[in-house]
Amino acid sequence: MNTDFDVCIVGSGAGAGPVALTLAESGYSVVALEKGPWFKEEDFYKDELASRRRDVYTPNLQDEQHVIEEPDGLGGWDCEPTSVSGWNFWRGCCVGGSSNFMSGFFFRMKPEDFRLLSTFGPIDGANLIDWPISYEDLEPYYTKVESIVGVSGSVVPHPLLEPRSTGNFPYPPTLEHPISGLFDTACRKLGLHPLPTPRAILSNSAMKRQSCGYSGWCGSYGCSTGAKGSSRAALLNPALETGRCEIRPHAKVYKLTTNAQGKVIAAEYYDRDGKQQRVDAKIFVVACQSIETARLLLCSTGTRHKNGLANNTGQVGKNLIFSAGGTGGGDLIYKKLGRTITESLKFQGLFLNRNLQDWYFIDNPVWGRMQKGGTIDFLLEHPGPIAKAIDLKWDDHGNLIWGKPLKQALKKHFTEMREFKYEIFCDWLPTDNCFVSLDTKVKDKWGTPVARVRVGYHPHDIKIGNYLAKKATYIMRTMGVRNVYSNISGSPPPNLAAGGCRFGNDPKNSVLDPDCRAHDVENLFVTDGSFMPTGGSIPYTWTIYANAFRVADKIVKQLGG
Repeated sequence: MNTDFDVCIVGSGAGAGPVALTLAESGYSVVALEKGPWFKEEDFYKDELASRRRDVYTPNLQDEQHVIEEPDGLGGWDCEPTSVSGWNFWRGCCVGGSSNFMSGFFFRMKPEDFRLLSTFGPIDGANLIDWPISYEDLEPYYTKVESIVGVSGSVVPHPLLEPRSTGNFPYPPTLEHPISGLFDTACRKLGLHPLPTPRAILSNSAMKRQSCGYSGWCGSYGCSTGAKGSSRAALLNPALETGRCEIRPHAKVYKLTTNAQGKVIAAEYYDRDGKQQRVDAKIFVVACQSIETARLLLCSTGTRHKNGLANNTGQVGKNLIFSAGGTGGGDLIYKKLGRTITESLKFQGLFLNRNLQDWYFIDNPVWGRMQKGGTIDFLLEHPGPIAKAIDLKWDDHGNLIWGKPLKQALKKHFTEMREFKYEIFCDWLPTDNCFVSLDTKVKDKWGTPVARVRVGYHPHDIKIGNYLAKKATYIMRTMGVRNVYSNISGSPPPNLAAGGCRFGNDPKNSVLDPDCRAHDVENLFVTDGSFMPTGGSIPYTWTIYANAFRVADKIVKQLGG
């Protein structure tokens, strides 16, 4: 059968880039359909109004939204469209997806993360399964990502270091803030193992990309030097250079059409002008973020897929996960510190780059058996002043302040201290109360049902988060940090979503087989974070990249390469 392309990819983020590059370099024709615009380095500014206060990189919620179901505290669920709440679940709708705006904290999962159920045992109310592949299956692809995407860092031996096939990262660490030494000293006094955090940011110019400019504006901002290892900069640009990859921006896919045998034969999409278009291909890859991937499959009904594509056992959208944990921090007050430390704290741009994994596994006698813990990543406050100023308009009692009191609060924060923060990453356990479905009433601007997302969490997530928060706050106080606080909750971070189409050996509790091919659709693959049955206690991007490279090799083989 003649088709427009060998492979059609829906999406262009971390799950799409490795597939596009691998297939194009293997001699196959590829098209990536991205519903957002195509920005390049020159389009990214350190503009806080554009990036954080305007809908520049995400859709207007009046045009495209979600409907969120949250626990109401009484055993039921409160339901509200995000156009009303303002809660934005979009993260980077443009070529390269949210990888354009990541901080680039890169961690490998550990071997135990692939067998959470068999290692730590069942937890009531949690839908735990082991991964159908092992760490050893993914390790070569973690290594591949280091070189191709560009991961900078330094491997430091410690008790929980993952097995590696190489001795060190291919790029040296990015420059570190002097305050990193203060953190290291405090941790070592406590018998801990402070670790340099690997970053998907080039410390040296390489692969036609510039090195980091050390502005400090990484998280939530696009990179104007190309140093950040986004799917666009690191993978799609090289794929385009092969001449066998095409990217179509402003292409909103609304349905994957299937034939009488149940195979996908076309992607139907609206172009920039709102006209309906169609792409034919031999193989289709969906990689448009967990929530939207589930939504697209549920919308793609057909003769053999009455309840949605790949949903014949009712698993599409189920077992959605996020990253559990929370944040915390405190103030390093200049007058309480020596002059040298004070002057170094005033310097913006360099990275703290420190994390702790001493409690990745928790052996607490009170809890009985060993528990899975998590990662604590430490960082300095983002340099963007507007977001912080907005927080400062409230006093300690939640009252709105203005005039002289507000001016004094702003002056104090920006001239007398520097905020020192931490982020906790631990497993969000999959449950029956965290899933994606289609809303029956609310539609997007194209008339397509929007995703309805229930965001229930397991109380175990909070228990682990609070345990790690106590450890983090104790370290901060040891460093001399004042006004320490923590915020552990069951509120999901929209930028850290996974699951919804998890892979496994049993179609009864999974959507995809171990190769991330749909159990009941032989030419459909899913390569974004949807495949993950559990998330590990780290950010997901490196694992998504690695698995997408792994699956790309499977697709090449299926095509006969």
